[in-house]
Amino acid sequence: MKTILEREGETLQDTLRMARRVAAEAAAAAGSLARERFFGGWIRREKGDRGDWVTDVDLEADHLIVDRIRQHFPDHQVRSEEQGITGGESDWLWYVDPLDGTNNYAMGLPVYGVSITLLYRRQPVLGVIHDSQLDRLYIAEKGKRAQCEGISLHVKGGLPSSKMTVGWIQGYQVGNDPAAEILRQLMDRKFKRVLRLWAPSLLWCMLAREDLDGIILYNSEGEDLYAGLLMAKEAGAAVVDYQGNPFTVMNPEPYLIACHPDHMEEFLALVSEGREGDAEDVCTEGEG
Repeated sequence: MKTILEREGETLQDTLRMARRVAAEAAAAAGSLARERFFGGWIRREKGDRGDWVTDVDLEADHLIVDRIRQHFPDHQVRSEEQGITGGESDWLWYVDPLDGTNNYAMGLPVYGVSITLLYRRQPVLGVIHDSQLDRLYIAEKGKRAQCEGISLHVKGGLPSSKMTVGWIQGYQVGNDPAAEILRQLMDRKFKRVLRLWAPSLLWCMLAREDLDGIILYNSEGEDLYAGLLMAKEAGAAVVDYQGNPFTVMNPEPYLIACHPDHMEEFLALVSEGREGDAEDVCTEGEG
């Protein structure tokens, strides 16, 4: 007779198998919708007071994905960018960004995608990202390799910092935070390039497939985060906070580094230098 833990484990695996299929199909369908309408046939309006946009494609894709999830998992809670939270509290929580990179999309820049995450007790266990313009599907499952179209992904190491291309992600609320500005300046001096896509999920895929050497994230939590983090981890990246503590569960204000483990000390030293520089600036202002 199977133990309670064994039965619970089997139930979890059954849920994940179905979730992987549902998420992959929903992401591909939402990505196809966006791609088909990329050159027109959509309406946009301003979202918030920062000049950001939302389109009717965002809304249609959001409903498409959430409806499919709710159909197969009515007891799960879903948090989507356009609908907010639906469903009651549950050990299972879905994060949905139906059009990551809306501003790019609205200005005709073909850099956008779909991000879907499933978390179990606040830990990401499944991440699905669809690079919609290229029609490429990325899937990561906790404890298994990250894959793109069935091919395993691996982060790269070995380059000196002067030859590295590193991604930068910051939250909307960060704005012109002096500490963030200091850190970005240090990155510009240290690395070959610092890339800001404004479609974070695709940056994580670039890291996982060896096209980026690292990512520094500054207080950016949202529906597009956790699938990317899981993608990076399952491709072999070390993912830690600015103090070097491993990322484990959801965090409403994350400050994170992701890179090949061999480069982690170098990235941590850079972040530490940025924080020291910010502290010196504060002291100087106080003396004035």
